[in-house]
Amino acid sequence: MLYSLYTRRLRRQLVGLPKPQHVAIAMDGNRRWAKRAGYDDVRIGHRFGAEHLELFLQWCADAGIPCVTAWVASPSNLRKRDADQVDYLMNLTETVLAEHVRRDNRWRLHVAGQLDLLPDSTARALKEAVEETRDRPDAGDLTIAIAYSGRLEVLDAVRSVLDEAAADGRSIEEVADALSEDDISRHLYVPGLPDPELVIRTSGELRMSDFLLWQATGSEIEFCDLYWPAFREVDLLRALRTYGRRRLERSS
Repeated sequence: MLYSLYTRRLRRQLVGLPKPQHVAIAMDGNRRWAKRAGYDDVRIGHRFGAEHLELFLQWCADAGIPCVTAWVASPSNLRKRDADQVDYLMNLTETVLAEHVRRDNRWRLHVAGQLDLLPDSTARALKEAVEETRDRPDAGDLTIAIAYSGRLEVLDAVRSVLDEAAADGRSIEEVADALSEDDISRHLYVPGLPDPELVIRTSGELRMSDFLLWQATGSEIEFCDLYWPAFREVDLLRALRTYGRRRLERSS
């Protein structure tokens, strides 16, 4: 009862405040949450985390946020974690994340990252979900960042600019003279989306950790002490309230 009342109060407080059109979430702390909850197999935290994203997308849709980016794993995560943990996470990506987006008509799926680092079955499941959701009318945009590194994204964008220039017969000097921020933006993994105005990181870590380094230069950053599976709707609403108040103060 108290939680419900507090949720309604927070929603009222958002009325009239600026609202982000794009929210990015670094879903951190799944294994630590499982350990603290007493699970012997901490991989179960990834299952709770994957299923929790469905709730988060519901909250974002209810709040009128049309664009969400969710960071699942970095290349470093995939290299350094035990093989059984990575296999478990990839299976969840195929059976929970990709399947949810197929069922949920409110979202179009995009994928950001180095898909060649993923198992063939995982990359295929994501690509099929992207195709299946591509033509949904009036849907929001959900980007799953997996095998994703912000530094590598910029590096790949520069390579793509150079490849395009070579195909057009332009020299390196010509590319260097004409290179602009728009050129890089056009060659990011998911071009055409608005930059995130609000980035949330869970688990109490106070760092960006290579997440959306190009896109988030003007973002409001909200660090949350809760592990991802414990993140609640009120935590999102409070982050939106903080965002709105900061933007309102800046504009006054």
